[in-house]
Amino acid sequence: MRIAIGSDHAAFELKEKVKEYLQKKGIEVLDCGTYSIESVDYPDYAKKVCEKVVNKECDFGILMCGTGIGMSIAANKFKGIRAALCLFPEMAQYARRHNDANVLVLPGRLMGSELAKWTVDAFLNSTFEGGRHERRVKKIEELEG
Repeated sequence: MRIAIGSDHAAFELKEKVKEYLQKKGIEVLDCGTYSIESVDYPDYAKKVCEKVVNKECDFGILMCGTGIGMSIAANKFKGIRAALCLFPEMAQYARRHNDANVLVLPGRLMGSELAKWTVDAFLNSTFEGGRHERRVKKIEELEG
């Protein structure tokens, strides 16, 4: 499995912790930045991660900013991306199982590293259920134009 990960300055420290956690689990991580706490614009990093997912260079993406809201908005502008802001592991499970989310968004200022790790695990260990959810995901794709 290969994961593209990115954050802005507000979530840089959480990104580094999540990246290290994933690498220790043997997951290949492509760090798309940012690489410091110097102020940056989150849409730039949403673009880098989402392009890796859309182009099938990575299986999933993980994005982080202060609240996760900005990254979610930016990521969902990309055709083929279903980004879900998840505050708890249960949200991440449902995002994968019911919405076939391919990008997990975490709030760097609102979530500690342990909760982030549990949420990442829930996301990566869940699979899309299909069935009635498939119809709904197709309707979302139709909205992309």
